[in-house]
Amino acid sequence: MSEWLAFFQEVLEYGPALLAGLGNTLLLAVTVSLTGLLAGIGVFYLTISPHSVTRRLTDAYLSFFIGTPLIVLLFLMYYGLPPLGLRLSPLTVAIIGFTFNVAAYNARYLRIAYHGIDPGELEAARAQGFTHLEVFRLVTLPQALRMAAVPALTNQAILNLKDSSVVFLIQYTEFFAQVQELAASNFQYFKAYLLAGLVYLLLVSFIVLLARHLERTVLRPLL
Repeated sequence: MSEWLAFFQEVLEYGPALLAGLGNTLLLAVTVSLTGLLAGIGVFYLTISPHSVTRRLTDAYLSFFIGTPLIVLLFLMYYGLPPLGLRLSPLTVAIIGFTFNVAAYNARYLRIAYHGIDPGELEAARAQGFTHLEVFRLVTLPQALRMAAVPALTNQAILNLKDSSVVFLIQYTEFFAQVQELAASNFQYFKAYLLAGLVYLLLVSFIVLLARHLERTVLRPLL
């Protein structure tokens, strides 16, 4: 018991650094969830382009970024670009790498949802003279978002939060990096990592509850 009390005392002393790291984690997770969603919508639009060349190029993009581990993308930009004369900050590298990766997954979720849309609705919109972009904006995208928002996009937001723990490898001082500093200072690795796990669990639970609330109050009335 005394060991736990001593550990909690050290956590309180290290509190400002932990909170700063948690703030960096939330900044990254929220930013890439938004940029990944917006970019994913753009990529989704290209996947259903009437031009076959565009669709093939977009499929190649999806295959590459879904098939390539995120950490490889981060290392490629953070450690591979400086010798070529381009040096980016850890946060910039993280946002770019996550956005390309998350956009590919979100586009895939939306395209799967697209196949569940009644083809008659799309044909009716085209028969009224709507352009491809207008059909996408007024019919395709709203319905695809409703069908993919829960649980696929929610799961992606959770993955963004959890995957943010790898960016300490490119010197971005997020929450997990600060937890490692705490663990190294007192050699209480089990307690420190248990604390990290509980914090991530609380954050994931908040995302799930928020998604359920949005589903009840926003999405269901629109269906």
